[in-house]
Amino acid sequence: MNAEFINPFIAALLNVLQTMAQTELVPGKPKKKGDDQAGGDISGLIGMVGENIQGSMSISFEEGLVLEIMHKMLGEKPESIDSDVQDMVGEITNMICGGAKNELDQKGYDFGMATPIVVSGKNHTINHQVDGKKMVMPFSHASGNLYLEMCFNK
Repeated sequence: MNAEFINPFIAALLNVLQTMAQTELVPGKPKKKGDDQAGGDISGLIGMVGENIQGSMSISFEEGLVLEIMHKMLGEKPESIDSDVQDMVGEITNMICGGAKNELDQKGYDFGMATPIVVSGKNHTINHQVDGKKMVMPFSHASGNLYLEMCFNK
């Protein structure tokens, strides 16, 4: 998988969480992913389709981290993942993909974005529905981990 596609998503993720939730993440090492198991307890998934590129991105949060982000963004800290947290994850997914889209547009990769889908629950799966290699980039924080997954047909 081409770093030219991946780096804009990593930059957008770090930017969105820093500006919207004052949350600093520590990046881990990217690795290939061979299964559909989500790393976290709630995930946002968004598809991208363009003339010369097709792919999808998911961001999967462990419960402790997503509740901390909710607290920092909206001043509320629910006891567990609820519909408001699910809405926030969908918005964050959209903002990250939109930020990456702007950068990739400038490199000649134009694509449309689907509406994000949010899935939650212990041991849920993520189906990228794109014929391509999957990559996962882990991030850590004192409140929990986050996993950025990418799948592109290039």
